[in-house]
Amino acid sequence: MSMAYQGDRTTGFASPAADDIEGTIDLMSEALDLRRPSRYPVRVEGDVLLNRSIRHGDILVVDAAIAPRPGVVVVASVGDELRVCELTQRNGEWWLRTSTPGSADIAVDEATDVSIWAVVSGLVRTDV
Repeated sequence: MSMAYQGDRTTGFASPAADDIEGTIDLMSEALDLRRPSRYPVRVEGDVLLNRSIRHGDILVVDAAIAPRPGVVVVASVGDELRVCELTQRNGEWWLRTSTPGSADIAVDEATDVSIWAVVSGLVRTDV
């Protein structure tokens, strides 16, 4: 049996802020929506984007149908490895950036074996 939290159904006196209580939050339809064929959950291994608050063990919701744009976090195929990176653009060229100290940005062009797999659309953290 599933019970949804109802903020307006608590014990005690009626709150004057009761008019400001938001309704229930449906994570499946509002944030995750994994029913879409282009959305996938991906678990992060390693602390690759701490500057974007993405940590080891986090679960990213990625969407292969979202068009990449500068500043978004992406899952990219670099050679035969998948990486979580920030997508940047400089002088009309695309680059992948991690927050790993000493790690160089990676060019996204025909000369490198790099492709953007999906754009991160959400993050789930179970270890808080």
